[in-house]
Amino acid sequence: MKKNNYLIFTFLLFSAMLSAEEKTVNVSVSNNWSETKTAEPVVLKIKDLHLDFDVLSAVVTDGEEEISSQLDDLDGDLIADELAFVLDVKPLQTRNLKIRFSSDEQQKDYKPEVYAEMLISDKNGKHVPVLSLTIPGTSNIYNQLHHHGPAFESELTAYRIYFDQKQTVDIYGKFNKGFEIRESQFYPTDEQLSRGFGDDVLLVGGSCGLGALKGWNGEKTTHVEPVKSLTETVVATGPVRAIVDVASKGWQYQGNRLEMRVRYILYARHRDCEVQVSFDKPLGKETFATGVMNIKGSVSSSDHEGLIACWGRDWPVNDTVKYAKETVGLATSLPLEIIVSEKPDKVNYLYQIQAEGKTGFTYHITFTSMKETFGYKTPEAWFAHVRKWKKGLNRQCAVRVK
Repeated sequence: MKKNNYLIFTFLLFSAMLSAEEKTVNVSVSNNWSETKTAEPVVLKIKDLHLDFDVLSAVVTDGEEEISSQLDDLDGDLIADELAFVLDVKPLQTRNLKIRFSSDEQQKDYKPEVYAEMLISDKNGKHVPVLSLTIPGTSNIYNQLHHHGPAFESELTAYRIYFDQKQTVDIYGKFNKGFEIRESQFYPTDEQLSRGFGDDVLLVGGSCGLGALKGWNGEKTTHVEPVKSLTETVVATGPVRAIVDVASKGWQYQGNRLEMRVRYILYARHRDCEVQVSFDKPLGKETFATGVMNIKGSVSSSDHEGLIACWGRDWPVNDTVKYAKETVGLATSLPLEIIVSEKPDKVNYLYQIQAEGKTGFTYHITFTSMKETFGYKTPEAWFAHVRKWKKGLNRQCAVRVK
């Protein structure tokens, strides 16, 4: 009987292997810059590969080396839309990769290099994980979410996005590289702090925090309100990148009704975060604003071509007895073609932006905390870093599918 069961299992396994469809694609990644590209994001859109089957798994190899990767379903239809991985590429180097796509759902388990979560508190005070949450624009769930919205991290940094009309980007600084949000949930205990955990390092208030997209009334930023509904979603949790979406439906803004999605993408081994803003139809002359908050007593640096940064020190929370002041560096890098002016308000260093005729644009945000053992200790060092960071953003590797 056991022998018959074994034969049946073997037959079914062999049949499944025979029925699985596969295709191998050759891809080259070339660095034409004079600097090494470390953890360079490589993203392939599945539809552009013209495969004749639904992709359920993929393996990326460089010779004998297997590279961690992930397939992401970005629109919730249970079909993979993109394959993503990160790659170190030396100056003027080309790395030639093979990617085997398969309809077999045997995706490998790679070491997680990012993490993301969103938690809602039940009536007993327990925190229940949720992947997506939608509320009417008239509702307020800010205090029912444990850390006020989705949080996500790499080994270097952690972020959270407020689930309210502010949609502010807030930050968590670490002493040491590693993962902390699953355990600390953005609010470390005294015991965790004694073990060297990091903490919230910025009191964002009503500012744009670190690069949150805001409205602009000609004199100051405005929040994303009124809206018909607000949805925040943890789209992907790793192992290579974490993705969080913030969708504002029916935003009544400057005489128009906008459907806006802001997507935050944090890649493995990155401290910076990519911000993709998209709309359901081409924009008119709507003016938005973003940048970095003006921390009390901060110094700022701008190249007047899309890069704005600051360095400052302040209390991260209203409790000035238990907590000490924190020193942080913030930076936002915007594409030059969408900038229409550079005008601060009372609480932010800002660029004003327009994207007439476009359905979206992409920019990047990054930060450092002085408590980092691996970070930057002076404003001069931070400003030099972000200038080089911007150059690297503008010199992405060339990816070719052969």
